[in-house]
Amino acid sequence: MEAHSILHAQAALGEGALWNPDTQQLYWVDIEGHAFHVFDPATRQDICFPTVVRVGTVVPMYNGNVLLALQTGIHELDLCTGHLKLLVNPLTDPNLRFNDGKCDPAGRFWVGTFHLEQEPHAGTLYRFDPDGSLHVMLRDITNSNGIAWSLDHATMYYIDTPTLTVQAFDYDDATGSIANPKVIVRIPEGLASPDGMTIDAEGKLWVALWCGGSVHRYDPQTGALLQVIEVAAPFTSSCAFGGPGLETLYITTARHGFTREQQQQFPLGGNLFTVEPGVRGVPAYFYGKK
Repeated sequence: MEAHSILHAQAALGEGALWNPDTQQLYWVDIEGHAFHVFDPATRQDICFPTVVRVGTVVPMYNGNVLLALQTGIHELDLCTGHLKLLVNPLTDPNLRFNDGKCDPAGRFWVGTFHLEQEPHAGTLYRFDPDGSLHVMLRDITNSNGIAWSLDHATMYYIDTPTLTVQAFDYDDATGSIANPKVIVRIPEGLASPDGMTIDAEGKLWVALWCGGSVHRYDPQTGALLQVIEVAAPFTSSCAFGGPGLETLYITTARHGFTREQQQQFPLGGNLFTVEPGVRGVPAYFYGKK
């Protein structure tokens, strides 16, 4: 199947796609464009909130605001006033920034880091709980990326991009602890690099392939490749199911790092894409307590 461009965003580094089922809007970020975006498919309106610094990802909050993982820490953004409130900042190295992240079924925010000079094993995966406490969950990460939870809340799926794998951890929903990592999907070397990830209502994983111009659907039980969505932009970065029935897959892309030839070859790079792959997604989890 082939995705089609629905928003001429021309993002430097589109990322962090997430559907808010309450507002029927797509949240996404432009990391290198220093902006958080709210896209309304019904009106085709895309509202931009400048963040001044790099923004890794976004998640909705139960109070109607959003959490933004900025290079200056995790902030709460009031969508009505635009006011940013710093909640916590573990980033003491200016060469580190937050990257991908999502909330788990219990409302905890998981977000990892990435070294701007791509220094190996310099990153960390954090868990930011609704009570305001911050926990280090994994160290020695190189490029913390896609994260998702199984439908029965017993497994956490996670991508550290350079490993070219998807790992599965035993996950305790009551405590937020993880254990016993194992590789469940391997991306063939030379194909592309696994980036953002989401899960569908059948428990299958959808992985955006950076430098692959595609999103792949995998069976987490067998590691088998089940479906391929082609995207007319090589830097496919994240994906999320949205729409009234969660039947539309939204895909972010990037232009940052394009050569002059790539700029001409991929004019849709950096745009927002969609496709209806024939399966539904599951609602995103919010930060906090209901």
